[in-house]
Amino acid sequence: MTRNLRTLIGWGAVLATATAATVTVGATAGGPPNPPPAGPQARPTAGQGKEPQTGPRATESRRIATSVLGRDFTFTLTALRSPTDPLAASVRLQVFTFKDGAWRESDRALVGETDAWFWFPLTGRHAVCEFSTAGTEPAPVAVSLLITPSTGCSPTENYRIENGRIIPV
Repeated sequence: MTRNLRTLIGWGAVLATATAATVTVGATAGGPPNPPPAGPQARPTAGQGKEPQTGPRATESRRIATSVLGRDFTFTLTALRSPTDPLAASVRLQVFTFKDGAWRESDRALVGETDAWFWFPLTGRHAVCEFSTAGTEPAPVAVSLLITPSTGCSPTENYRIENGRIIPV
């Protein structure tokens, strides 16, 4: 029993010495000591303070591809940044027809789902993997976009344009 007590006391002395050494090294090794808090820190709660009221954010858009087929059709792909998630985006396909001396939008559709794309890969270099159009009737349109650089391109979405209207295939 005495032997066990001496062992425990010995371990206690080793532990106390190690702890003191750690405290001493910690106090002398770093920069200036942390100052004590000056007083209670005020923490804002709901309803206190004035926060700027912001309205709905304007949708940021960027044209990522255009195809002009003579004087019949113009197709555009536009990235639309999500108003709720700054990393998400949607893609809009628009068809313009030339009537009465001006290009007029005849139809628009989303490519994929709303906010299903990532904004930065979609608006960066090499974002459009495939965007093919043809001037035949009905006009076929194929779209494939970059999901992420590591994932690669999306499956091709196919559409046809009949009388200026977009029809998913």
